[in-house]
Amino acid sequence: MERYKDIDSDSGVLGYEINNDNITVWFHGSARPYTYSYASAGSIHVEEMKKLAHLGNGLNAYINNNVKFKYVRS
Repeated sequence: MERYKDIDSDSGVLGYEINNDNITVWFHGSARPYTYSYASAGSIHVEEMKKLAHLGNGLNAYINNNVKFKYVRS
């Protein structure tokens, strides 16, 4: 897991892990990580989430506004 920079210090995201076709996100206070894949959330959303993760800003808001419940269910 790579620690999320959170440049504004206002995010619920703790960290993330990027793979070719998915991103796994750890949230503060959550017992488990959430994986958003091309299949579950769509490639456009996953690629945007990857960019935001690298930037360290806007990832939590993007998830809440676009893909909140589109994580991989196991």
